[in-house]
Amino acid sequence: MPDLFEPVRLGRLLLPNRLVMAPMTRSRADRRGVPGPETARYYAQRATAGLIVTEGAQPSPAGQGYPGTPGLHTDRQAEGWRAVTDAVHAAGGRIFAQLMHVGRIGHPSVNGLRPVAPSPVRAAGRIFTLDGRRDLPVPRELTTGEVRETIADFARAARRAVDAGFDGVELHGGNGYLIHQFLCSATNRRGDPYGRDRVRFPVELCEAVAEAAGGDRVGLRLTPGNPCNDMTEDGAGEIYPALAAALAPAGLGYLHLAGVAAGTPLAGGIRRAWPGVLVVAPSTGGAFPADGGRAEGERWLRHGADLVAFGRAFLANPDLVERMRSGAALNRPDPATYYGGGEQGYTDYSVSSAARLPAARRG
Repeated sequence: MPDLFEPVRLGRLLLPNRLVMAPMTRSRADRRGVPGPETARYYAQRATAGLIVTEGAQPSPAGQGYPGTPGLHTDRQAEGWRAVTDAVHAAGGRIFAQLMHVGRIGHPSVNGLRPVAPSPVRAAGRIFTLDGRRDLPVPRELTTGEVRETIADFARAARRAVDAGFDGVELHGGNGYLIHQFLCSATNRRGDPYGRDRVRFPVELCEAVAEAAGGDRVGLRLTPGNPCNDMTEDGAGEIYPALAAALAPAGLGYLHLAGVAAGTPLAGGIRRAWPGVLVVAPSTGGAFPADGGRAEGERWLRHGADLVAFGRAFLANPDLVERMRSGAALNRPDPATYYGGGEQGYTDYSVSSAARLPAARRG
């Protein structure tokens, strides 16, 4: 069985271990979507991960759904990210930018724009804005031309990410956001080619981004069957293996699954259809597990995963790799500081003395 702590190749990168820092929204960019110095510190602290995937960055103004999220569609945003990538690389790390378009999960009070989606289907629920929680509005349906322009926005953002020093990009195709909305029959009721074939949008998007950034520098994250953001999805056992098979010729760096249990028919179907590197975020339920999800991650390695992504465990443990390697206890994350704010709950989590011991002995 592969070991969490052994090196593994990902495209042109040789990762020192199989632990990936999963993307997590932190909402600490300024009002222009520019990440600041504290963001560089946050990611550099976690540079011992085999790979870091950043929080979602919108590829266009229309892609923003929440206050304080960073972008990758202006020069100033790219300059802010350059400081982040420089800090991570100086600390010996590797980092991908996640590109995330929220689609219908947005509000005009955040960016002045009416949310867009495959079809004008409102999501039930409310969304956090600077004016408090607001009802989600009915989105505007993208025209066929606008769908193609959205694909071009992603490609431009991917090229900007590489120019800003990122080692690659991940496309957020889950959690009820735009790509997921195209995949789901409840949110995609279009009569054009992007509705008749629901995998067409993600496939064309991945192909365009691969052309812009290099195929091995591109990953796609999927959350099959995830009800987040009022998604009701049936047929996951058919559409996701079909999507994986359709993406295989594009030569992507990896496919990233979240919320899928190891050993299930869905997991097996995707693994058989996908010939490349498979990253899996273990399904650990609501409570934070004492081992940070390691046991479930190792179970996934036995069922065909190549890399294991940890979210909250990395959020609260900058030195997660050495803590897991040494068996040191883990810090527990503080949900009250997940979003917005300053350094508290962001860059001030402690480092274990036990986790430092291996490095000290090598020195």
